[in-house]
Amino acid sequence: MTEIAPGIPDQTFRKAKATSAALGIPLREYVIQAVEEKLSGGNKNLAKPWLERAGELAHLHEETQYIQKIVEEEFGQIEAEDWI
Repeated sequence: MTEIAPGIPDQTFRKAKATSAALGIPLREYVIQAVEEKLSGGNKNLAKPWLERAGELAHLHEETQYIQKIVEEEFGQIEAEDWI
């Protein structure tokens, strides 16, 4: 087991300690979770979680275009009775 505190700047250490206390977990556990998360590449898009799913439906591009064409044809027409 390694002592981590000496290698961490004071301000960063205080933030980590306060955050772990707010979460109700020991600082040691908080640091372990943070390191494991960083090593696994997690939370790359934490500020924009929807980006994790971007592009997953790219294989449906042609079908999407077909459906969009039908929608535009149907809703692009204005019926005369709608204007009254």
